Amino acid sequence: MLHRFVFVYLFIHVLVISAVSFAESDPSASGVQTLDPVVVSATKTPIPLRQVTSAVEIWTEEDLQRRQIKTVVEALRLTQGTAVLQNGGPGGTTNVRIRGGSSEQTLVLIDGAIMNSATLGSFNFAHLTTDNIEKIEIVRGAQSTLWGADAMGGVINITTKRGGGPLRAGGFFEYGSFSTLREGGNLSGSKGPVDYSFALSRWDTTGISQINDRRGATERDAYRNWQGSARIGMALPRDGRLDFNFRWWNGSLNIDSSSGPSDVLNAKSNSRQFTYGGTYQQPLTDWWNHSLTLSRSQEASLFDPGTLQRNLTTGMTRTPFGDPNETRVLANRIESQHNFRVNQYVTLTAGYQFREQLGENDAGISEKIVSSHAGFGQMQLNLFDRLFATAGVRHDAYNAFGDATTYRITGGYLVKETNTKIRGSYATGFRAPAINELYWPGFGNPDLQPEENQSFDVGVDQALFADRVTLSGGYFWNRYRDLIQTIQSEPLCGTGSFGANFCPVNVASASTQGWEGMVDIVVAQEQPWAKRLELKGQYTMTLTRDLMSGARLRRWPVNQASLRLFYQPMDSVNTILDFRFVGKQYNGAGNTQPVGSFEVVNLAVNYDLSDRLQAYVRVDNLFDEEYEEILYYGTPGRSVFGGIRANFDLPFGR
Repeated sequence: MLHRFVFVYLFIHVLVISAVSFAESDPSASGVQTLDPVVVSATKTPIPLRQVTSAVEIWTEEDLQRRQIKTVVEALRLTQGTAVLQNGGPGGTTNVRIRGGSSEQTLVLIDGAIMNSATLGSFNFAHLTTDNIEKIEIVRGAQSTLWGADAMGGVINITTKRGGGPLRAGGFFEYGSFSTLREGGNLSGSKGPVDYSFALSRWDTTGISQINDRRGATERDAYRNWQGSARIGMALPRDGRLDFNFRWWNGSLNIDSSSGPSDVLNAKSNSRQFTYGGTYQQPLTDWWNHSLTLSRSQEASLFDPGTLQRNLTTGMTRTPFGDPNETRVLANRIESQHNFRVNQYVTLTAGYQFREQLGENDAGISEKIVSSHAGFGQMQLNLFDRLFATAGVRHDAYNAFGDATTYRITGGYLVKETNTKIRGSYATGFRAPAINELYWPGFGNPDLQPEENQSFDVGVDQALFADRVTLSGGYFWNRYRDLIQTIQSEPLCGTGSFGANFCPVNVASASTQGWEGMVDIVVAQEQPWAKRLELKGQYTMTLTRDLMSGARLRRWPVNQASLRLFYQPMDSVNTILDFRFVGKQYNGAGNTQPVGSFEVVNLAVNYDLSDRLQAYVRVDNLFDEEYEEILYYGTPGRSVFGGIRANFDLPFGR
């Protein structure tokens, strides 16, 4: 293990020296200007990244297309401070966690709509493709003060692409390993005050066995995905704007069971998701701006247990337990936000949010509702574009378990002369119990209270050589209280007992801490042998502790790292090599069921045949690494995909 990190260190060291020399020798380097990305999720107001006092990472549409990334979770695997767990290949249940927290403690939004399941508490990323996505913002650390429940670990905010310019159409076609076939089309543009962006795609693959075929599974589990999205915007008088957003998918996967583990014939999981959103923004005066957001996300998940289940350990077969059933969930959100620019230094934000989640299941839960009313306020300070600070407080009142109050303070200082930013934050957060935990018949505990945490981080961001080298490093700490854990205890469970008196109870506590580091080096640009050569790497150390048992938290590796090498020898060709390392973790509580470390390398090569046509080749798991992200579940071996993308202006509608 040590030799890998020594190699990475030496490699980065050499590239830093190279970047210094090129910055000195390249006459065009000093004239290159890069626009500072704008971040919304950290403060709920658009501010430049250099003024953000939170730990933030951004993925743009360009980043996703360069790598030919087809799902959002593929990008999150390479993101600092996150851990991704997927049950098998494409379409398998996929959860994302931040800084040692659980997937239920990560709030996910698409165009303002809350995506976390009302019954489970987490969001399944399995079916979310990158089609028509403009930006992904990942904010690490407790964000409940601005975003409410389930944001105690962090927020992943996804924005659909905004159209503009002349009417433009595009499409892609891809074929590759496992009989994978993907195709899709898009349309975007603007006419007068109206802009629009539409996309539709389909993805079919015979896939891999969801349970690892090296453990004896023989049936390939096919996956199919239809996905559509749209964004329509309108410019209104006095700098107002109205946006409508829509996203739909239908994902279907043949599944296996980790019990045994077992290969299951004809078992299937199907998810149909509809997400709607609307945002109205209007400056009321030159110092007062108002925005109104309404959104709805609804999902119907159908589970079919299959016809035959074969235990891969004993070889015994049986009929799977249970009957086909469907779970239906719904999340509504209404939020009114007012921003007041007091003077050139201070901005005040005040808002109200109504949140409602509904869930029902054919196998157990009749319709249950968890709703809340919340008010929040925040002050932002910007002194001379050097000193930045935020302070906010929020109060949520729930119908199911009472109230929760959270607060957050952040600060940062930018040394313009050296391009050095020092930042830090302290916040509290909470997670609302999910409907299953509260009301599942024979199991749910209606006396549950929210999980709570305290979150602290401090970091330094440094830009060098006209932004040719960017460095970032930081420390984070979290303390979790009243965590919900399923235990066997009749006095605590009361009427919510199941079987031998098992039920969820607020009894657990945990702590996490660690270090995060990032380096981004533009080694060369506008050279005879390279239009651009760039290296970006990140490393996260996450130390977790169950304060009840003293063991590490399950399914959290201590070490994670990734490296990206981007090489563009000429305008029409670019290559990206991605390396990802995930350290050893434990699947079971109490440091049981170890899952080994692994390294995966992906390669993407893009060639612009013309300004309208691009061909590409992508190789996933280049060195055919055999590994498991979750114990028993399979992962694809070496996979090769090739495709063509076309974009062209249409001669009408201009």
